[in-house]
Amino acid sequence: MSVAPKRPKGPPLNAMRAFEAAARHASFVGAAEELNVTAGAISQHVKALESWAGMPLFRRNAQGVALTKAGQALVSDFTKAFDALADATRALRNLKSDAEFHIAALPSIAQLWLPKRLSKIRETFPQISFSVTAMETPPSLSRELFDLSIFFAAPNDSPDQISICPDEIIPVCAPSLLDRSQGDDPFEVMSLLHDQTWMQDWSMWAENSGIQIRDAQNGPQFSLYSLAVEEAKAGAGALMGHLCLIEDALSDGDLRAMHSFSCSTGKSLIVHVPQNTRRRPETDEVVQLLSKAP
Repeated sequence: MSVAPKRPKGPPLNAMRAFEAAARHASFVGAAEELNVTAGAISQHVKALESWAGMPLFRRNAQGVALTKAGQALVSDFTKAFDALADATRALRNLKSDAEFHIAALPSIAQLWLPKRLSKIRETFPQISFSVTAMETPPSLSRELFDLSIFFAAPNDSPDQISICPDEIIPVCAPSLLDRSQGDDPFEVMSLLHDQTWMQDWSMWAENSGIQIRDAQNGPQFSLYSLAVEEAKAGAGALMGHLCLIEDALSDGDLRAMHSFSCSTGKSLIVHVPQNTRRRPETDEVVQLLSKAP
């Protein structure tokens, strides 16, 4: 008679993944965003792991969470383990020569900057299916199966970041609206349009240009910058234009600069790529094509 004893089991993989992400972000909310679950689900997973371990791994307080001494002792091993799992998953996916190439981008970049460039890239790699995911915060390229991401960020010397162009802003509006404001101060008579993420744009430009704007925070707000651009083109008001995002609207004459002064936001449009060993063979050439004017 064969013997099939009950074997000891470790904790659920999802619980360990939740712990590692929460420890890395120092936040249940940050872990939830990365793993595409709720913060409550992360909390329950962590509680399950703590129950299995028989001790608390996080301290909870009104300001958030912090690792206990026991939790701190585990983080390094967990991080190495999930880094290795991510590498193995990426290697498995890259066995397919026609695997999808996944790009993550800020919504405004995905809608206004990327399409023309991606069209050229598809012509170069017709055998690859390129997909784009619009998201507000950059994904972890060491964990998620994105091949590159494109966001605004402060440039640094990392070899995994390629700065495409500086993020410069300048006020713009529809040509017809500018023509109608002749003889008046356009910043007084026009509505100021705002992207909700970049509510400080007008104040930043006013401070750097020395132009007085009576109420730089007042005016219609839009949850997507592309919506604000379309409203500006339709004559709804003046918009603080991010030059790399409105290049087509300016060249086509749909928008016109209201002033000659532009200023930097301190950021650049940056392409982030995984570490060299985690990149697909086409990644470097894709980045080069993204760096060229469409």
